[in-house]
Amino acid sequence: MYTAIRSYTTSDSAELAKRVQEEFLPLVRDVPGFIGYYVVDAGDGRIASITVAEDEAGVEESTKRAASWVQERLAELVTSGPDVLAGDTVVAESAGA
Repeated sequence: MYTAIRSYTTSDSAELAKRVQEEFLPLVRDVPGFIGYYVVDAGDGRIASITVAEDEAGVEESTKRAASWVQERLAELVTSGPDVLAGDTVVAESAGA
């Protein structure tokens, strides 16, 4: 597995999350190797997105699809970022797995 974590600050975390849920997730669900996408609201306008795919190519394709969408639909909400941390997932556990 390969994972990318991107952290941002935003002026409206609820609106950002709503747009991601309604608009962005449909764009990445069919990425080859896609495993999951998560958004974490850390409070005080701090947001992190987590993309998990079977391999680096899946994360890169997700990033590619996100680039123009973020610029078009989130630019006015993002006040800084992203700071990116990406790499091989070396430990993973899921309930029922």
